[in-house]
Amino acid sequence: IMGISRDKWHKRRKTGGRMTQIRKKRKFELGRPAANTKLGNRRIHSVRTMGGNKKYRALRLESGNFAWGSEAITRKTRIIDVVYNASNNELVRTKTLVKSCIVQIDATPFRQWYEAHYAKPLGRKAGVKLVRVVV
Repeated sequence: IMGISRDKWHKRRKTGGRMTQIRKKRKFELGRPAANTKLGNRRIHSVRTMGGNKKYRALRLESGNFAWGSEAITRKTRIIDVVYNASNNELVRTKTLVKSCIVQIDATPFRQWYEAHYAKPLGRKAGVKLVRVVV
């Protein structure tokens, strides 16, 4: 079986010597390629795993669940852009969503919560009245 393997037999020993091959690759040592989730319309594929169970690979996502830590609230909101990635600039250019990437999100749900909770406008200049526009 070719492909990505999660076994230890391809590694070297503590001393630096090569490990001898004791058997072929096994199905339970199987690894899979990274999903490389991009920013875009939601596209999710299911993957069959051990025991006939399913895992889901997000190939594209447009929204996520984000928390405002200091206010202890969480809201589902739209992801606008990938702004920064410490590991690789290529991931920013291709708008790839990975762990620890910095994203710009739509703050509307958080603003609505803040204004309802504290009865104060948020992110507006002093002296400007809060005007509700009904469309």
